[in-house]
Amino acid sequence: MAPAPPANWPPEPASHRTRGSVQPDTSDSGVAFDAPSIAAHARALGVDLTEAQSEKLARFAHLLTRWNRIHNLTAITRPEELLSVHLLDSLSLAPELPAVPPLRILDAGAGAGLPGLPLAIALPGHHFTLVDAVSKKCAFMTQARLELGLHNVEVLHRRLEQLRGARFDVIVSRALGSLAALVSLTRPALAPRGRWIAMKGRLPQQELAQLPADVVAARTVTLRVPLLDQERHLVVLQPVASRPEERT
Repeated sequence: MAPAPPANWPPEPASHRTRGSVQPDTSDSGVAFDAPSIAAHARALGVDLTEAQSEKLARFAHLLTRWNRIHNLTAITRPEELLSVHLLDSLSLAPELPAVPPLRILDAGAGAGLPGLPLAIALPGHHFTLVDAVSKKCAFMTQARLELGLHNVEVLHRRLEQLRGARFDVIVSRALGSLAALVSLTRPALAPRGRWIAMKGRLPQQELAQLPADVVAARTVTLRVPLLDQERHLVVLQPVASRPEERT
């Protein structure tokens, strides 16, 4: 199997799970993890969630917390970080994925389903394929898919270089490695006129300089993630042949 993607961006929290509807979970800082809180913070990112979507995200947070206690899926243990570092950071990519037309999206090195699962909840019109080489992470993603009824999600336990046949309009990555590594591992899976979107902390100037000559950074986006006091950027890459007109 492929080596596990480096977990250089994620940490996770511990929350309390009750039967029935998801109850608010708070940390010492008073941050609530109920559905209305999630919806309010998502709105600040320009992402409008229905009540059902907010409830699913809260259920996902509880499921991730429960599995993480046993399977060590992520490094974060403080509850407030689950909302900021995982859910909201993942949702910050949603405005880059317009609802029309429906997109085929690959989450490369999906880990615990981040950003793929929160995006699949927020954008049910798109189809998401989540690929990871670590069996316990794929088991968690599969369980989340079943419990949350995410019919627009497919989970594949394999190396990225083992993908055959499928082509994707967008390939996203949150913790796979360098930009050049992302391009190298997933180029055969990119559809004509497709693009990569890499989630980064600081703008990776050195990585941008090391891109292959036939791949360009079409643009970069500076993010402001609620509750997260860290630099976050999106880097949108495209093959030279499909580079859009320069934006001003």
